[in-house]
Amino acid sequence: MPKSVYIIGHKNPDTDSICAAIAYSYLKNALSSGDNFVPKKAGPLNEETRYVLNRFNVPEPETISDVGAQLMDIEYRQLEGVDGHISLKKAWEIMLDRDVVTLPVVARTGKLEGVIVNGDIAYSYMDIYDNSILSRSRTQYSNIISTLNGRLVTGNPHAYFVKGSVVIASNSREELIDDIKTDDLAIVGNITARQLICIEAGCSCLIVCGASKVEKEVAELAEKKQVVLITTEFDTFTVARLIHQSMPIRQFMQKDNIISFELDDYVDEVREVMKSVRHRDFPILDENRHYIGMVSRRLLLNMQKKRVILVDHNEKSQAVDGIDQADVLEIIDHHRLGSLETVSPILFRNQPLGSTATIVTLMFKERGVDIPKDIAGILCSAILSDTLMFRSPTCTPTDESLARELAEIAGVDVTELATSMFEAGSDFKDRTADQIFHQDYKVFTSGEIKFGVAQVSSVSRSQLNIIKPDLQAYMDTVLASSSLNAVFVMLTDILNETTELLFVGSDAGKIIADAFRMPVATDSYMLEGVVSRKKQLIPPIMESLQE
Repeated sequence: MPKSVYIIGHKNPDTDSICAAIAYSYLKNALSSGDNFVPKKAGPLNEETRYVLNRFNVPEPETISDVGAQLMDIEYRQLEGVDGHISLKKAWEIMLDRDVVTLPVVARTGKLEGVIVNGDIAYSYMDIYDNSILSRSRTQYSNIISTLNGRLVTGNPHAYFVKGSVVIASNSREELIDDIKTDDLAIVGNITARQLICIEAGCSCLIVCGASKVEKEVAELAEKKQVVLITTEFDTFTVARLIHQSMPIRQFMQKDNIISFELDDYVDEVREVMKSVRHRDFPILDENRHYIGMVSRRLLLNMQKKRVILVDHNEKSQAVDGIDQADVLEIIDHHRLGSLETVSPILFRNQPLGSTATIVTLMFKERGVDIPKDIAGILCSAILSDTLMFRSPTCTPTDESLARELAEIAGVDVTELATSMFEAGSDFKDRTADQIFHQDYKVFTSGEIKFGVAQVSSVSRSQLNIIKPDLQAYMDTVLASSSLNAVFVMLTDILNETTELLFVGSDAGKIIADAFRMPVATDSYMLEGVVSRKKQLIPPIMESLQE
């Protein structure tokens, strides 16, 4: 079976991170003969990206919020469930045969009914002194026959022993008839007279020990009285010792407060739960409580990390949750070097270009892989988005030339595509401040200072002014609910190439004033010619903080 490798961009994904992941997945699958490369996203789409995918009929990647190891990533034991009617003896034999100490008890519907461990069987053998428990357990006669290696002479093996006690017919013949009560299960030796007395006394089941057959008159009387007659070559002592092992396991299995897990549970969380209990094995269920398999502490050691390729970022704070537990195979990015660390050397391609999509396009060319029309369309869109239609200072001649080449393949006009994209992204109607803020939001760290920067771009200054009050109020909420020292929002006017920078945080205003050599503002800063977070805002902030 081919193994999956997830290709995923940063949290709060933008058009470049989504389209780069999709296009690079296509390229990797075109070159691969084994692994299956799957694009994923680390958060919801913004409206601009949604427009791009819809326009070029490209499916939206599934969201994955955490790439930590899950139970689905380990080779859990696919132990077959057992029926609650099987005998304790049969359960014990299955445990020995499968080399396990726990059996899942599963109904015909597939749902888990309980679990039984070898200690439950030991309890039934050592601590039961009640001679009526066999009937209270509704023991099936077929269980008794199997446990005693017996043979059914008369009666229905599928019936149940539901009344009476277990009695060993060992007294004198005169007292025997008083010892046997109606519906009892009588254990008797190979003596015809005693067998007849037990039947006449009204027993519901007669077990004849040390014999493979009985006299004809005994069988006929048992048939007449509707007695279940069983013969076994075991002696009376052995039968008395084994009889309780014929009880169904449902009588002793654990039915309540069963600790179970699901395949999408994370290994770290599972391990913490396992620490608090003494069980060795735990059932795995699906969302409908159907049994899937068993997992133990030992099996957790064999987990396989999720394999991922990161695009459009290399900062740990921007990466999907659980990245420390994943196996990062590659990073394709166009940002400054960040804080992500890997256990072993990887392919890390980082180029000072306007978008990750440009790098991916170069990789198509280097590998000699033709770019389909739909992939060309989303790659072109990503370059236009990240370079603000070539207006951003991050844009290079390579970005522009490749974008125009991709536009020709996709059959689109660059100006029309960019305008349509930006208009879709600028449609803030029916969107909350939270949704607008997080459509393009990243967190950065410099020393002990941690700050977040959101960017909201529009082709209309008036649209930005409409959402400004709500965003200012929401920024206070973000700051109060996080460990950030400052929060900034770039309100970028694409056509006029201007950004109004909003800020909250005790030193946020001073940070910007120092970075851009401006007087400290009280509300916002107007940054003429600033449209790029990566190249025009973050570098001066970082330099100022380091000073």
